[in-house]
Amino acid sequence: MSVAALEKAVGFQYPDQPVSWNKRDLLAYALGIGAKGTDYNFVYELDKAFAPFPTYPVILPLKGDDTDVNTFSDRVKDRAGPEDFPVFDPNRIVHGTQTIEILKPIPTVSGPGWKLKKRISSIQENKSGVIVEAELTLVDAQGTPYTRSYSSSFNLGAKVTGERFAKSVAGPPKAKPIPKDRKPDWLTRDQTTPEQAVLYRLSGDYNPLHIDPHIGQAAGFGGVILHGLSTYGFSARALLSAVGGNEPTALRFFSARFTAPVKPGDALEIAAWEVGTAPGGATEVVYETRNLTSGKVVISGSAWVVKAEKSKL
Repeated sequence: MSVAALEKAVGFQYPDQPVSWNKRDLLAYALGIGAKGTDYNFVYELDKAFAPFPTYPVILPLKGDDTDVNTFSDRVKDRAGPEDFPVFDPNRIVHGTQTIEILKPIPTVSGPGWKLKKRISSIQENKSGVIVEAELTLVDAQGTPYTRSYSSSFNLGAKVTGERFAKSVAGPPKAKPIPKDRKPDWLTRDQTTPEQAVLYRLSGDYNPLHIDPHIGQAAGFGGVILHGLSTYGFSARALLSAVGGNEPTALRFFSARFTAPVKPGDALEIAAWEVGTAPGGATEVVYETRNLTSGKVVISGSAWVVKAEKSKL
């Protein structure tokens, strides 16, 4: 593939992807990201404040409109891309970054006609591989946008042109640096369970890496690892609770860069710092999530949260 063809691929619009969900899907997702039995607004459909956890739409590209399990390899390859665009090895793809901006709260049941509109927003090639970022907009049957997200995949060792390349037509807001001169404003600890990945996969990501230890061993992880988007949800849940009083509409934006794996059963510590104001009267927060079992920072990023009264520790 030539450099010119690669430049043309940036901005490519995929066919719209039908998506759907129901209350049972929302309950499974909330438990997959560690929601507790007392988080009634996310785990009890008859609670008067029941609502989708705001990061739920990030799972929809893999779930689609399925009502049963799907085959992960088929789901990731059955996506018609730009002409002559390479098909990357799904076993060599690493989730690099993920953001979501909540434009409007989604309903608890989708109903017909919801779609994801997807385009390639950025491509970078270097000696280590190829990074492809996609912009996804969730719209209802009338075309009204509800969320906008960006997701990048790092295709390890892949080559398209064999040259350095970088082009972008859109992208998410960049996170501010974490303050090094002060302690975090919020500090939260949480515990994943040995069954966390088994539970999270029910939301729609059936990658066998997250349940078959032989695949994880072959990939160099020493066994099963937790879905990055489950850790993403754990982190968002921690900030929503600590900063936003667990109010579903308080989280307006959430971003993450994935840097190290988590194994089911590992303990997490989420540290967050207030760094400014954000659109819509929200507070801008930066955070890092550390795996207390390995000692490594596993994801870090930023969030826009409408602060609840007395939210600081």
